[in-house]
Amino acid sequence: MQRVMLKTKIHRATVTHSELDYEGSCAIDGRLLDAAGIHEYEQIQIYNINNGERFTTYAIRAEEGSRIISVNGAAAHKASPDDLVIICAYVGLDEKELATYKPNLIYVDGDNNITRRSSHIPVQMAS
Repeated sequence: MQRVMLKTKIHRATVTHSELDYEGSCAIDGRLLDAAGIHEYEQIQIYNINNGERFTTYAIRAEEGSRIISVNGAAAHKASPDDLVIICAYVGLDEKELATYKPNLIYVDGDNNITRRSSHIPVQMAS
């Protein structure tokens, strides 16, 4: 049996561009793609923190160091510049792989610079 698990996420990235008249996809700074382990043309899920939109597209490589997050094509209706998004990719794993599996979590600041990396999401309880 395979389980679909979080492979990687880029947490709280800032959308820099929203291009309606562009062939669909999400252009992501090449350094962020490499850090996250997302391949060009890989399916990604995008969760918009500002408006609650959730959508599927694929990643394309933007220039390394550009800090670009550009939501393109029809998806441009779901995200605007300055929106905060979570970009995720998932992987199918079998039961043996689950024993040692850890996701790749990339955290960025408001300018899409990597601030930290982790393989664990801490549980935060409301006080």
